[in-house]
Amino acid sequence: MKKVLSLILLSASVTMAQVKPSDDNIRNDIRYNLNDSGSHYVKFTFTNQTWLRFDESNPGTTVLGDAKSNTFDIGLRRTRVQLFGQITDRIFFYTQFGMNNFNKVSAFPSYNNAGTPSNRKIAAFFHDALGEYEVQRKGTNFIGFGGGLTVVNGLSRFSQPSIGTIMTMDVPVFAQATVDQTDQFSRKLSVYSRGQIGKFNYRVDVADPFPVETNGSVPPAPGLNSVFAQRKNHKQFQGLLIYNIFDTEDNTTPGYMTGTYLGKRKVLNIEAGIISQKNATWRRENADTVYNNMTLWSVAAFMDMPLDKDKGTAVSAYLGYFSTDYGKGYLRYNGIMNPATGTTQPIPGVGATHGNAYPMFGTGSVVYAQAGYKFKDGLLGSQGTLMPYVSLQRADYERLQDALNVYNVGVNWLIKGHTGKISLNYENRPVYQASTLANELTAYTRRGTFVLQYQISI
Repeated sequence: MKKVLSLILLSASVTMAQVKPSDDNIRNDIRYNLNDSGSHYVKFTFTNQTWLRFDESNPGTTVLGDAKSNTFDIGLRRTRVQLFGQITDRIFFYTQFGMNNFNKVSAFPSYNNAGTPSNRKIAAFFHDALGEYEVQRKGTNFIGFGGGLTVVNGLSRFSQPSIGTIMTMDVPVFAQATVDQTDQFSRKLSVYSRGQIGKFNYRVDVADPFPVETNGSVPPAPGLNSVFAQRKNHKQFQGLLIYNIFDTEDNTTPGYMTGTYLGKRKVLNIEAGIISQKNATWRRENADTVYNNMTLWSVAAFMDMPLDKDKGTAVSAYLGYFSTDYGKGYLRYNGIMNPATGTTQPIPGVGATHGNAYPMFGTGSVVYAQAGYKFKDGLLGSQGTLMPYVSLQRADYERLQDALNVYNVGVNWLIKGHTGKISLNYENRPVYQASTLANELTAYTRRGTFVLQYQISI
């Protein structure tokens, strides 16, 4: 392994030393070429996202048993390394290793006043490990088949995001529909096919979901509302079809889709995706156990293109509609890298409601939109430029009397594109409580979060 890494670093240093900075073909990556043309290679990348965050806590929030109306924390949202390469004209491999959501309380999510904190070392893990065989390629057209642990997904582009190129502070996590329930941080053991045929990009996938019992938490017993089933498990079928009106997108790695090209490509896409699984969830109805099929689908449009190539200005926008049928009454709270550990005001049957959590997933429908504008290159001289953005997630879930509206507004300081950037984001979310109507929740106040992120991605 040491020899391989040494060769990779040596190749990168030689390549960069031999090419003048003004050369359009300069490489910014760390790779070891396996042939003279560079079409066969092994490449290494690294991404780290550090968050400094101030959160207005949900009512009743506690941290290690102490009541907290707000929190300030420092954490690692994502730390990843990738090793992948094109070994022959047809053989490609991809691996990704790392960890997510690491802050001071992440080591003991089930902490309670009587409990004993666990070891603070959080194990990193393989996010992806797959092999792919390309059966045909002509120009940008190709067809490939692969298998392994992968994020290749059918629902939408944000269900398989390239985390180093996100335009907003974070991806809309609701689009990673089964995250850490029946998958490993959105990855599943799958066999798939993907390709580009003319203006159409496709991916189809058959996945073997993980049992919900292995997600690290005690799964809830079937009750009035649907939860992921512990019996009668079936394979999951997924498909995504994208029509590229202008440029085709990068298809180097399986699954991962770029957040914004910062004006480097002229992209306008229309997409439709679906995930389907038989008997994915269950619930109790009188004395009977009722199984529900999970059917999730979306339609969306994505635009990312330059406005003035000479100045480097660009615009990026997305609008999507998601139908999310997990089964009757399904609703799940989630808080990204939650800075809190408990609450004195729990809502039974929806998961942890403390800290920054809100009902992120549910049976119903979601509209998600985002837009951003990249100012001219060199706006800040040698220190890069700015890209402000806004986003909205509006969800109408069965059990919410009031629609969920989550707003984000922020700005990226692109010091060197996505390689080195600082982002400041403000998110505003609703807070819910049990309604006078049985089995429903109603909104009664709102809370906000400020996040400062520093990203390095090479």
